[in-house]
Amino acid sequence: MHEHNTPVDSLDTDPNQENYKLCLKLGNGLGITALCITLICIFINFGFEQYFALGAQIAAHIGTIIFAALAKLGYVIRCVGAYGLGHRAF
Repeated sequence: MHEHNTPVDSLDTDPNQENYKLCLKLGNGLGITALCITLICIFINFGFEQYFALGAQIAAHIGTIIFAALAKLGYVIRCVGAYGLGHRAF
């Protein structure tokens, strides 16, 4: 009797599914990271501004806009991955 040593996982691995899983992970990571940095920038701007120099406050104001946009981009990437994996609720 001859055994065939083909891994079961390699038979049904769809490269598109792996790409969508990667989109989901990348989108989650980007969204969470950017959201955390956005919140830090907001606290610098509106909560603890007396402890920061003017240059840091300006950078935090600019950072708020940039990192909020990156959080939205992360959400869009996450939605693409979730849709590709068959999720219909976002």
